[in-house]
Amino acid sequence: MRPLKEEESKIVFEKLAKFVGNNLVNIVDNKENPHVFRLQKDRVFIVSAKVCKFAGSVPRKNLISLGTCIGKFSKTKKFRLHVTSLPWIARFATHKVWVKPAGEQSFIYGNHVLKRHLGRVTEQTDKNAGVVVLSMGDVPLGFGVTSRSTSEMRASDTEAIVVFHQSDVGEYLREEADLI
Repeated sequence: MRPLKEEESKIVFEKLAKFVGNNLVNIVDNKENPHVFRLQKDRVFIVSAKVCKFAGSVPRKNLISLGTCIGKFSKTKKFRLHVTSLPWIARFATHKVWVKPAGEQSFIYGNHVLKRHLGRVTEQTDKNAGVVVLSMGDVPLGFGVTSRSTSEMRASDTEAIVVFHQSDVGEYLREEADLI
């Protein structure tokens, strides 16, 4: 595992900032428990600095994973967040969308969130903002990108897409071989 290069860090932080906004500082500059980002075979991991220091004694060829996988770089150097980053994103998210119980299963199967499934939404959410999708009981289900602002969502048709699906907890079953 190696630290991220400056260009890689910029790409990862831009993607994370889309979902957590200014709370990205709380992840990176946490004085009590600082975390670092590491790269292993095109996958980006977030790990406690203390644990990372201890992992230095493990040979690279024997190290498979360390910490939480945030996402993966594609061959074209684009970064895609994985569902395994959901606990981090949900904890620090600036915009959230709650779906009704009828819409939970649809979202977990990989479909977009329709207005009829929308329970509530964070005020003043902009168009194309990164949002965490939660059940009405505040259980994180996944994340996506809004297709409309909050005011446009209220005025839209019941069959209109309000959140484009990016990742959901159903991927743990659908793509378990590719996650780690």
